[in-house]
Order: sequence, then C-alpha cells, then structure tokens
Amino acid sequence: MSRFTKAFLAVVLASASCAGFAQKYEGIGRTATDKEIKAWDIDVRPDFKGLPPGSGTVAKGQVIWDGKCASCHGSFGESNEVFTPIVGGTTKEDQKTGRVAALIDGKQPQKTTMMKVATVSTLWDYINRAMPWTAPKTLSTEEVYAVTAYILNMAEIVPDDFTLSDKNIADVQQRMPNRNGMTTKHGLWDVKGKPDVKSVACMKDCKVEPGIRSELPESSRNAHGNIQEQNRTFGPVRGADTTKPASTAPLSAGRRELVAQAAAPKAAAKGASVAPDPVALLKQNGCVACHGMSNKIVGPGFNEIAAKYKGDASAEARLAGKVKNGSAGTWGPVPMPGHPQLKDDDIMSMVRWIVQGAKP
Repeated sequence: MSRFTKAFLAVVLASASCAGFAQKYEGIGRTATDKEIKAWDIDVRPDFKGLPPGSGTVAKGQVIWDGKCASCHGSFGESNEVFTPIVGGTTKEDQKTGRVAALIDGKQPQKTTMMKVATVSTLWDYINRAMPWTAPKTLSTEEVYAVTAYILNMAEIVPDDFTLSDKNIADVQQRMPNRNGMTTKHGLWDVKGKPDVKSVACMKDCKVEPGIRSELPESSRNAHGNIQEQNRTFGPVRGADTTKPASTAPLSAGRRELVAQAAAPKAAAKGASVAPDPVALLKQNGCVACHGMSNKIVGPGFNEIAAKYKGDASAEARLAGKVKNGSAGTWGPVPMPGHPQLKDDDIMSMVRWIVQGAKP
C-alpha cells in the first residue's frame, strides 16, 4: 500500500471518527436564524449584491462630512494629518479610460484613495461598516449614501446636485477613475495566480536588501509629536524619533544596534565608566510596565520572582535567557516578549538584582 493511500485512509478514518464523536453531543448549538445571518451579512460586492435600497444627496453628505469626517480627512478629503488623502490625483481623462495615469507615470507622489480604489461598492461598504472612526456602524443607510456621494463629488465624479442611490450606483461605477486598474491575476484571488512578492523563509542570518525601509513623508513625519515616546516601552521594537531627520544609514548596518544605542543608559559624566543601576535599567527598558517591584501587574512582581528562584544557582543564566528570547507558561498564559536589543551585561545586571532579593 502506497504512503499516499495510507494517508488518505487515515484522513477518512479520522473524519469518520470526528463525525461519530460529534453525534454524541446532539442538541448543542442550533442553526442561525435568517435575522441573525442578515445582521452579519452586511458586505456589498462589486456587482452591488448586498447593497440595501436607499439614497443620499451630495448636500446632506457635506453636512455629515463636516460634522463627523473632516476632523480626520480634511474639509475636502485632502488632509494628510491623520490619514492619507482620499481625494486628489485623478483627472477627467482617467474617468474616460478607467486607468489613473498618475499611478503609471508616478507624477503624483501621494497615492490617494480615489486613485487606487476600483469599485464604488468598496467606498460604500467601508463607510458603512467602519466609519466614523470613533463610532463605526452608527451611520444610517441614507447617511452612508450621502457621504459616499460627497466623496464622489469632491473627486469630480458626480455633480453638486447629485443623489446617489441603489438605482444609479452602477452607472456611477462606470465613471470611477481606476475601474480598469484592478487585476485578479494574482495569488490572493486565484490559488494558481502569480504571487505579488517573492520571499525565502529565513530564521537566522537573514540577508536584508539595502535601501529598503519604511518611512514617512517629511511633511507628516512629526505631525503627531515624537512617535518614539508614544510606542510601548517594552519589547524589541521602538518607534522612530520623529523630532530628528530620518536616518539615512543602510538597514544592513543593524537596526538592532541603533535600538540598543537608543536604549543604552547614559553615563553620569562624559567618558566616565559607571556601573549601570539595575533598578534604573528596569525602568528605562519598560520592565516595570508589566512587573511591579512588589506586586503583580501583567507579569509577577520582582519580589515574587526572587522568592521563586531563591537558592537556585542556575537562576541567573536561565532568567537572562528568558529576558533575551522571551518566554511563556511559567507564570500563566500571558507571554513575555523577547528583548534582543538589550546588552547582555545590562540583562545580567537586572537579573542578578532580582535573584538577590529585588530590594530597592
């Protein structure tokens, strides 16, 4: 008997076993009612299946926009303050061809929503399920139609006196600037499609392509203050210091080295060699966000850790490994993230202080 046949029989037997097991628990669960299914089945597809009947005017959409949308997207959908712009970068010629020229020639540096979106149903569906940002699903059907109409008006796709409805939305679709810009010839649409990207699995000594990095436009780099101060204070990842110009150093130089330098304790005086204070290191590296000095927060208190490993000669080395690489299960289901950016000497200094009694 071939290995394939054995594997196939094993799957069949396992399925039969599961089916028999499930039959022992008849009466558990029930079929969802039509009303319950309808409450979840809210998506609107490109052929407009799922679109509820209704309508909304551009004029009403502007009122709703000014009250609930402009604070994030700007009065004319042009803001880059909170989210990327919705409107801009499209032309009347794009509406005729259904392909946005700026996506091809690259003359528009900021890619807006109306440049990229191919179907008006996508706008309607996203507004309906996710907007406003602070109160999703609070807009009525009429309001969703109205806001969608106002966006289309700002993009000069429909006139000022237009009323968008389930009756004419298919006609509006034929004016979408990028309606012919969507392709289904990729792996996300068809399992036999060609992937958008190529990658090789790598877990150690991975090569990093020089010059590839994530960056913000200079105009919005510091729009919301210093991102570094707003990121969580534990774990290996730190936000960029957006009060300073973006780094031009190649990534191959080592992001980890840059992070370690940013997290390194400051010397008491320039050129002085001072032993790091373990308590200061614990605070500086965000350890106290999850561990109290004498009480549990997310993880155990330092005094609890000291009591658990009292008299254990191998505790320092094992705990240092847990700090460096992360761990889970010792103190419950919540995992502790690894801190590979920390220096080994700093880790050992903190661990030694804890094991020796965690006394301030």
